[in-house]
Amino acid sequence: MTTKSFSKANDRPLVMVTGGAGFLGSHVCDRLVREGKHVVCVDNFMTGRRANVAHLRASPYFTLIEADISVSLPQIDASEIWNLACPASPPTYQIDPVHTMLTNVMGMKNCLDLAYDTGARVFQASTSEVYGDPEVHPQTESYRGKVNSIGPRACYDEGKRAAETLCFDYRRTYGTDVRVARIFNTYGPRMDPQDGRVVSNFIVQALRGDPLEIYGDGSQTRSFCFVDDLVEGFFRIMRAPEAPEGPINLGNPGEFTMRELADLVIGMTGTSSSITNKPLPIDDPKQRRPDIGIAQSLLGWKPQIPLREGLSSTVSYFSAELWLTPLAEEC
Repeated sequence: MTTKSFSKANDRPLVMVTGGAGFLGSHVCDRLVREGKHVVCVDNFMTGRRANVAHLRASPYFTLIEADISVSLPQIDASEIWNLACPASPPTYQIDPVHTMLTNVMGMKNCLDLAYDTGARVFQASTSEVYGDPEVHPQTESYRGKVNSIGPRACYDEGKRAAETLCFDYRRTYGTDVRVARIFNTYGPRMDPQDGRVVSNFIVQALRGDPLEIYGDGSQTRSFCFVDDLVEGFFRIMRAPEAPEGPINLGNPGEFTMRELADLVIGMTGTSSSITNKPLPIDDPKQRRPDIGIAQSLLGWKPQIPLREGLSSTVSYFSAELWLTPLAEEC
């Protein structure tokens, strides 16, 4: 591959963020601009939202390119490539499972090929979904997972597993500097109201006065990390002097059942919504909680924002998104 010159408005280091208009990617773009980087945001807007980066469009240090990374990447002389491209919730990534798999695998390869040309450091946003429906609890990075390779979630789960394989094969073969984060459930402002994940579903349903839909009996657990905490973890991984030997779990080890989360959202929004139960989706994990021992010892990182505090900010965001009255301060 041959990189093309890229005209920029300054001498700032050039950084690429794929999926940069998404929930997590837009927060990464914000911080990189604040750090003094010239950010090239690449997004195909399958799930990314222009509103997430609208505030950056006037900056001479931000460039938005609409492109599909599963097909090709802009060939620019980037010093860092942050790969956050791919739908991340089952309702969205199952719409086009073939494209989801290709985004994970071919998109990752395109990022790594560009890094090979430019010497860029690469960040890969992997996922706790690589653990599948785990038989080990909490999940450590050494656990190899229990994933149904032919199930309806496999396009995402196995796609992310293959992307991790590519990362470490490029490291072993070409010496590429790769940093991989395994992300556990994350929530916060800039989630799409139609995202389909449990936090956004519950909050939107509560604010509209609709029944909160719990899949299964509500006893399955998740661990919820506020977006600011997660992004801090990203940057500690990326700024570490030496590349970690393997992927690093990033998430909040606090564990809640779906019923506990629903009750908390109902209480915080003051809604009259009831709770209704629906069948548990195929291959939906029963438990999910990270062991963050490596992140703590290697990076000095752990989440700082309690669930109630993070939910308050998130509810206020969704209230504005839905044109509703923002929460009172006591919420």
